[in-house]
Amino acid sequence: MELNTRGRYAVMAIADLACTSAEGGSVPLSAIAERQKISLAYLEQLFAKLRRANLIDSERGRGGGYRLARSAATITVSEVMTAVAEGTDMTRCGAETRAPCLAGKRCLTHDLWEALGDCIDQFLSGVTLQQLIDGEIGVGSHPAEAPHVVFTGGIVAQKLPTPL
Repeated sequence: MELNTRGRYAVMAIADLACTSAEGGSVPLSAIAERQKISLAYLEQLFAKLRRANLIDSERGRGGGYRLARSAATITVSEVMTAVAEGTDMTRCGAETRAPCLAGKRCLTHDLWEALGDCIDQFLSGVTLQQLIDGEIGVGSHPAEAPHVVFTGGIVAQKLPTPL
């Protein structure tokens, strides 16, 4: 997976919105663009997708702008990524018969990358905007909850977390 600017910027911008709209009212997109150093035109494209996904609402006119459609505690990073068409597919192929996998069968490492993509998606589905703005996300911040993937001899298995 190559996380491109679309996904990163969408998460940065909506997290900024979550922080600033928590004070009440709508936030102008130009203010987010300035704080996050992201092109206003690019943010307009991203926010159109976030609005279509019902993650944000917009308000026109004087004092208009954007606000979250739901609380930051109920919006996950995965939802944001999906809204802007940023997937977590780690494989370079879309099906068993398409290049660059071998024609007619999966490549030797297909299951490894597919399992990694599933882990990333599962992790991002468990991270909310509220956790981001509260600084609750970091390496090893949830070790007991993190899934473990084992790849041995062509078999991929997911170990469930052990209870505390």
